Amino acid sequence: MREKRRFIQVIMGPRQVGKSTLMKQAVNEAGIPFVFYQADAVPATQVGWIGDCWNAARAKMRVEGLVQLILIIDEVQKIPGWSEIVKKEWDYDTFNDINLKVILLGSSRVMLDKGLSDSLEGRFERIILSHWSFAEMRDAFGFTLDQFMYYGAYPGAAELIGDEDRWRDYITGAIVDATINKDILVNEKIAKPALFRQAFELSAAYSGKELSLTKMIGQMQDAGNTTTISGYLNLMSQAGLVCGLNKFAVDFARKKNSVPKHQVYNNALRSIYCEKPFAEALMDRKLWGGLFESAIGAHLMSYAYAGDYKVYYWRTIPGCEVDYVLEKKGRVVAIEVKSNNKTGNKGLSEFSSLYKPCLSLVVGDGGMKAEDFLSIKPSDLFR
Repeated sequence: MREKRRFIQVIMGPRQVGKSTLMKQAVNEAGIPFVFYQADAVPATQVGWIGDCWNAARAKMRVEGLVQLILIIDEVQKIPGWSEIVKKEWDYDTFNDINLKVILLGSSRVMLDKGLSDSLEGRFERIILSHWSFAEMRDAFGFTLDQFMYYGAYPGAAELIGDEDRWRDYITGAIVDATINKDILVNEKIAKPALFRQAFELSAAYSGKELSLTKMIGQMQDAGNTTTISGYLNLMSQAGLVCGLNKFAVDFARKKNSVPKHQVYNNALRSIYCEKPFAEALMDRKLWGGLFESAIGAHLMSYAYAGDYKVYYWRTIPGCEVDYVLEKKGRVVAIEVKSNNKTGNKGLSEFSSLYKPCLSLVVGDGGMKAEDFLSIKPSDLFR
């Protein structure tokens, strides 16, 4: 913001990871006057809203005699045709030498990316925010590793963990309900919203485990078909909630047709469906082993988009599997997660002999400490 006006700054990331807080801290530190507008509650029919915000910002500059001003628009992707409007207004300011600097924020990565690529090429810089790492939650809120594994990494919920009912209500309302109702159902044609919600709850509860789409349908009250459920999982992944990981294979068709391994992007989304509170879950070796593996997977998925890598799993027969396989530009990293309750597994050595990964890594017992792994950017593993 202190530099010469050159690019629109676009900050994108899931809900409740601190986009607005970061932006406010940055503009206050920059010492430049700013105006802030929130599109979250603006009706979709109000297509002229962005232009109105822009004109109000220009008027403020004229009336107050400001040489520069920062215009901030949050959840900009909610306005239909937003990218074309932003392009028009930005180009107008550029042509007329109006020193209005712009920050756009949004939680729908796919909708933002589409608008940026369609209309704003060459006019923006992108800042991608991921979910918080263990090191960040530890340094900011004093989280222990066990607390991070269970309560996840939403900063807004950190001070609520002393009251688990209140913590669950916050995660459910401020994150799950808000993302599904405001980011997905508003922008996508979902014929059966109740089925969509059931699919999310089941997928999140099975995080770190394989569950076929057919078996998912069998556990739902309002049954759909596998194509519908697969489409739902894709939308959930785009919103940063949960995804279905494909099995790693050289053949692309075999990847797409595999049984999905479900994985949340933040372990809080797994734990709100945990059958036991934190203290009891910690004493249940099998349950905690599942939470442990899910937390490692959540860390990998959270950074996948910014790190430009894909995440898979691999298995041939029971007992011969690799928990997570990362792939980036033809290079492969194999990761085996070992918690206290997990027995030996020959999958890592078998996978290494077949695919020759650039790195094979054990996280947990006998390998890299979980607290160290959860503090790094996984893309660094490809170095």
